[in-house]
Amino acid sequence: MTQEQILRELEALAGNSGIALRYEKGDFEGGYCILKDERMIVINKKLAPQRRASILAQGLAEIGIDELYLKPALREFIEDELAKAARS
Repeated sequence: MTQEQILRELEALAGNSGIALRYEKGDFEGGYCILKDERMIVINKKLAPQRRASILAQGLAEIGIDELYLKPALREFIEDELAKAARS
């Protein structure tokens, strides 16, 4: 799977899970948040697709994806991104 495909799959997963996804510009990278009882993931739209996918994967993992069916490649990507984040 290419980085673009992974990003699109993650975006679809967020939408299907009822999580708002917003691309905004600013001095931040992004992440999961709750605003007025709405769960959302905000991502800096100026980031490269690989970094966007990484932030989105970490946000989805924070919300919880254990109960969801995911393509094996997508689940592996999310787990790899969590491991990278834990090391830094």
